[in-house]
Amino acid sequence: MLSYPQIDPVALSLGPLEVHWYGLMYLLAFAGVWMLGRYRATRPGSEWNAQMVDDVVFYGAMGTILGGRLGYMLFYGLGQLLANPLSVLKIWEGGMSFHGGLIGVMAALWLFGRRRGLRFWRVTDFIAPLVPPGLLAGRIGNFINGELWGKPTDLPWGMRVPCAKLGEYCRGLPPGSEWSPPLHASQLYEAALEGLVLFSILWLFSAKPRPTMAVSGMFLMCYGIFRFLVEFVRLPDAHIGYIAFDWLTMGQLLTLPMILIGALLLALAYRDASSFGTVKR
Repeated sequence: MLSYPQIDPVALSLGPLEVHWYGLMYLLAFAGVWMLGRYRATRPGSEWNAQMVDDVVFYGAMGTILGGRLGYMLFYGLGQLLANPLSVLKIWEGGMSFHGGLIGVMAALWLFGRRRGLRFWRVTDFIAPLVPPGLLAGRIGNFINGELWGKPTDLPWGMRVPCAKLGEYCRGLPPGSEWSPPLHASQLYEAALEGLVLFSILWLFSAKPRPTMAVSGMFLMCYGIFRFLVEFVRLPDAHIGYIAFDWLTMGQLLTLPMILIGALLLALAYRDASSFGTVKR
């Protein structure tokens, strides 16, 4: 059994200014995308250059932040948003939706491609392998914030969390209990799957020429499968609960279309490549 290391969510205080670890993880994520993008742009035959990478990272960052926060408030915190519309600005408190961020990034990449004269799927195929390290950083930010915990478990890597931080997990325990039962650290599961494993798959898959849409399809399908599986050990948001069948969560409901669309993109990519008798990236 493990115990949650109580990490101060504030990394640095400068007078009234507080720098939160959660925000630093996002900066680290964007820096990782930029560095990997710069590296990939130097590969022989690449249609990308350093300036294009700089621009697309800026577009993607704006799409991630705006889409992620607005998506979270619409999907998971609509009541809070209606009660206090300014709560949408409190990014430092956590609460970013991957699915909302994905929609925001897709819109941003479409705008970038339109300005640069690049086909949308050519842009997303370049960006997809760069994203998982950013997802890894984001999930570490969730862990530091002490949010998105999983269900109770008796597995040896279950993690106890202070009741003062997560009171809802301590209901039914004897009065004065300081620690929750051991929980699945679902943020770390997602960090491993969405970050390390997904990065390995996409980096190796995209190392060889692939049909247009194939890399994007692989990203959507694999991310969707990983997220869907982790949701089985992750508790749903208390104010939403299970959507159906006493097991289907909002995360799974939003992820199912990703799996289907990803598989469809892969099928279309290789069908078109086969029809033309060539495989291109």
